[in-house]
Amino acid sequence: MLTFIKEAFNSFSSRLILGLAIILIAGFQYMYWFGEGGYYDHQKLMQQIQQQEDTNKDLKERNRILGAEVYDLKNGAEAVEEHARLDLGLIKPNETFVQMSTLTSPQMQENYISPVESKNTDSEDEDSPDLH
Repeated sequence: MLTFIKEAFNSFSSRLILGLAIILIAGFQYMYWFGEGGYYDHQKLMQQIQQQEDTNKDLKERNRILGAEVYDLKNGAEAVEEHARLDLGLIKPNETFVQMSTLTSPQMQENYISPVESKNTDSEDEDSPDLH
């Protein structure tokens, strides 16, 4: 068997055919992996399709909720009253409006500016010795 292979590739034309076959196979492999529409492009497109399907699913859910809200607003007075109370702050006669803060105490401390600190920042404009 080995002597047959040696005799078959002894001539120049058989070596040339073998070389061309190797070049063709390498070229096809390159096109499969890295060419336009190849394996990596296909994987990237599949990932984009999956992301778009997830986005579409989220948007369909949002649209379903908005559709239900539109239906409630068209067919029920309770939904209109609820939106008027929550969004516009409307109250009925003889009702007391109480607003609760959702800030935690560390958030309130960050946002709170004491009157003493605000006076100090206002008075440091022209009379401060550090600025002269």
